Amino acid sequence: MVKLRKSKKILPKKSLKLKKKKPEKVVRSKKKEYSNVSVDDILNASFDESSTDNEGSINEEIIDAKDSTISNNEDSASDDDLELENDEDSNSEDEKLLDFNLSDSEDEQVKADEDDDEEKLHKPLGELEVASDESDFEDDTKSTDSSVITLKLLKSWQHDIQTDKSNATLIKLIKAFHAAITRVTNETDDGTTLYKVEGSAIFNGVIQLCVLELGPAVRRYLKIPQGSKQPPHKSKKFVKIKAILRGYFTDLLKLLTGVTSTNILNVLLKHLHYMLPMIVSYSSVVKQVFKKLINLWGIADETVRVVAFLCIVRLINNEQQNNLDMVLKSMYMTYVQNSKFVSPSTLPMINFMRRSLVEMYSIDLNVSYQHVFMYIRQLAIHLRNAITVKKKENTQAVYNWQYVNSLKLWGNLLGVNSNKSQLQPLIYPFVQVCLGTINLIPTVQYYPLRFHLTELLIEFSNSTQVFIPIMPFLLEILTSYDFNKKHQKVSMKPLQFLCILRLSKSQLLENGFKDSVIDTIYGQLLEYLALRSHSVAFPDLSFLCIIQIKAFLKKCSVAAYCRKMRQILEKIEQNNKFILTERKSATFTLTDTQKIEAWETSIKNKGTPLLTYYDSWKTMKNVKRNKEATNNEVIGEYNLPTLKKSVKSGKIERNSDGKVELFPSDSDSDANQAIPTVDKPKRGKRGGKSCKKKSMNVTLNGDGVSESEVPDVVEDLKLTDW
Repeated sequence: MVKLRKSKKILPKKSLKLKKKKPEKVVRSKKKEYSNVSVDDILNASFDESSTDNEGSINEEIIDAKDSTISNNEDSASDDDLELENDEDSNSEDEKLLDFNLSDSEDEQVKADEDDDEEKLHKPLGELEVASDESDFEDDTKSTDSSVITLKLLKSWQHDIQTDKSNATLIKLIKAFHAAITRVTNETDDGTTLYKVEGSAIFNGVIQLCVLELGPAVRRYLKIPQGSKQPPHKSKKFVKIKAILRGYFTDLLKLLTGVTSTNILNVLLKHLHYMLPMIVSYSSVVKQVFKKLINLWGIADETVRVVAFLCIVRLINNEQQNNLDMVLKSMYMTYVQNSKFVSPSTLPMINFMRRSLVEMYSIDLNVSYQHVFMYIRQLAIHLRNAITVKKKENTQAVYNWQYVNSLKLWGNLLGVNSNKSQLQPLIYPFVQVCLGTINLIPTVQYYPLRFHLTELLIEFSNSTQVFIPIMPFLLEILTSYDFNKKHQKVSMKPLQFLCILRLSKSQLLENGFKDSVIDTIYGQLLEYLALRSHSVAFPDLSFLCIIQIKAFLKKCSVAAYCRKMRQILEKIEQNNKFILTERKSATFTLTDTQKIEAWETSIKNKGTPLLTYYDSWKTMKNVKRNKEATNNEVIGEYNLPTLKKSVKSGKIERNSDGKVELFPSDSDSDANQAIPTVDKPKRGKRGGKSCKKKSMNVTLNGDGVSESEVPDVVEDLKLTDW
């Protein structure tokens, strides 16, 4: 029994010696080889090193406590022999070893709990700064967050994007643009924004840098020369920036949607116009771009609409086959929606939209034929319903501005492309629709609508060289309406039919209505006959016109109306004599069309009396129209001499000219100036004529007007009044 106990005592002692040496070796290896351990081991090691004193004190207290328990056991077992004491000593040493291991696990648990508490607490990278309104102008070196964009960073990007051959700067700039758009819009951050744009100066700097430098930088990176039509997707490097460019174009559309300033819209649209060859590679983005551009083309300001239209044309030239049909349909619907009301302010916009839409339809006539045929057929269906049903709703579907503006659009398109074979079959149905619209309600109230359509047909006949019987619709007014009827209201100016389709009852009672009707008939008859004045059949064409004008002159008793009609009658008869004399010397037959066309061309180049008169009349009309458009009656130079002439009140009263005496009473200042000039001659009657001459000289020298200028003033007034 004793031998067995001795063998048990020997084994633990050897193991104790080995175990006491092992912890020291492990600690030393950890202190020496920090580069080969993990983060957790480093944290544990640092904790052990920092708390060596605490561990020593804790271990000593535990050992003392164990020693006290062992001593109590030794006192209770004092009668045992030495062998039992040795066993207890070995057991106490084993317990000490176990207590050492327990202390290490407890320390590690405490340390882990402290680490968890430290991880839960947020530690900022630097000191927090209070936000202020002057953050844009603070020094860039104060910002510690690398994600915040500063002016210094923008300057470095501007330098790098011009020299960097990689796409690193491009990606940074596009991400900064995305961060700027996210800041402006109400969208939530999706986690893809790597930068922060703070302040208006930084926002403007990012937008300006993208507008000025991004387009050329993308071309340099893709190695696409300036002016080249090469699509970007054919470049090898396009794959690296394909996704980020898509996001840039999407953000650019968002910015266009939110901007209301005209100048900023112009800048952004010009940038978009430069980037359009790159947008072609994204079919989904192209449709969104078309939708936004068509919207701006229809409702924006004048300059913005022009730039938007240029963008549409350039994008269509690159993506003609895929999107032309959709674009034409959308643009026509936008044109119809915006032409519902016509006024002097909206008329220029409608005319621009019509001319630009004609240009769009002229790109591909094969595609355009389907659209024109469908829409002319739709107009014909509305007209047929109005003729057959004869209800107010059906009539209003035809007699409105949208219907008339649609006819003007298709008339301009067919007239421009009349020499093309694709659209020639549509000429006849278009003319029939126009004539049917005129004859739908041939009443006095719809004379303005008749004049709009006759003017359209005159231009259409001139451009297509197709004969259209237009004169009956104009001469019918001279025979059907009684111009001798006295008016019940007086209007200072004639009515303008430019923005009117239907006349009200009060307008029919004004004298300006009859003046406008006579002026319009005079102008359109003159234009239509002048364009046919070189024809070999002009005497036959004008025969009925001469008869009806003579009948009107017999019935009408208004001198102003008879004077105008008699003037055009004289020009028609003069042109008839000219054509008859030229036709007598001709040797061709009526079946020889080539010789007839050659003879008419020579007569047109030589010039006819009616055409010469029409050219001079049209020049005067354009001058008068321009003065009316610019309100030149108020600020024109031809009114200034009338103000100077009003000072000579003594001479005016002496001549007793009632028309001229109206000028001094136009303003109080002129009346005040006229009083001393009138009184001075009365006080100096004894002086005779010399006194009058002196007073006249004083007034003339004071105003700086000489007597030689007086006749010129009267001539200017007569010309402008005429």
